[in-house]
Amino acid sequence: MAQIDWYMQLNLKARHLRLITALYDHGNLKQVAEISHVTVPAVSKALAELEKGLGLELFSRTAQGLRPTVYGECLVRHARTLMTEIHQARDELKSLSSGAEGKVHVGAFPAATSVLLPQAIALLKQRSPRTNVLVTEGIAQTLLPELWQGRVDIVVGRLPVRNATDGFDEKELLDEPVSLMIRNQHPLARKKRLKWSDLQPYPWVLPPTGTILRAPLERTLEQHGVALTNNYVETLSTSLARAYLLVTDAIAVMAGAVAHDTSQPLKILPLTFPHVMRPRGVLWNKNRGLTPGAELMVQCLEEAAAAMKLRPEFGLNPP
Repeated sequence: MAQIDWYMQLNLKARHLRLITALYDHGNLKQVAEISHVTVPAVSKALAELEKGLGLELFSRTAQGLRPTVYGECLVRHARTLMTEIHQARDELKSLSSGAEGKVHVGAFPAATSVLLPQAIALLKQRSPRTNVLVTEGIAQTLLPELWQGRVDIVVGRLPVRNATDGFDEKELLDEPVSLMIRNQHPLARKKRLKWSDLQPYPWVLPPTGTILRAPLERTLEQHGVALTNNYVETLSTSLARAYLLVTDAIAVMAGAVAHDTSQPLKILPLTFPHVMRPRGVLWNKNRGLTPGAELMVQCLEEAAAAMKLRPEFGLNPP
């Protein structure tokens, strides 16, 4: 144990971290040598020195190539985290040295990019014009691992179902109603007394399977005896969904500000949709904390959400 402590504290370097992650990813000394622009013996020697220094076998040599041992798996996992931290420190130092005041990397579920996030970014830019923002759209399955690994600072959107041990902190921002949408000229728009069964003949615009809204939507339709037909389009793009509704008789499910956007002639169906989802909010990795830029972004998100609650066109109830 003393050998591991000594080596990790005094001799482990960034080049070692790059080496073992490359060996893990490629499992082949020749490939790693090629991408590192060194010789195969140099890669083999570096690995041998690292294993000797730690007193542990990190990779087993097989006919199919290198296979990580349990020690290798462990070290690679932490190496990726450390390399992410180093890259973030590099980027932040570059920003500061160029006159910027920092950078915040925001992961966003698509619906969050329509109203809430743009307003929050506008607030941030008013207060700190040199704090720059990088926004990456995605779904929970892609963004939450990025958040855990430190590649994004915060994630904004519909809060996923979580457990107490997942390592994230969160702040609720908007509790938005869910609505079923159609175009103004849709045949259902003329019905005076609409029933759930009236939805049956029409195609749908659905969130993809595995996304936060899909399962609650299917459960709700099933409870009302409405079977989803095989005639549907799946998308996370609210702009595509709205545009598609304008040229078809499809039905789409939307929430809050997106549903109440008056820029296009769409209609909300007068059917009571149960409270099936968690509020919209912001998530961050509690083990990493927030950078100053991320803290400012969270504050601006809170203020943007509070302002939206007071505006009736967004269909939200004031707190």
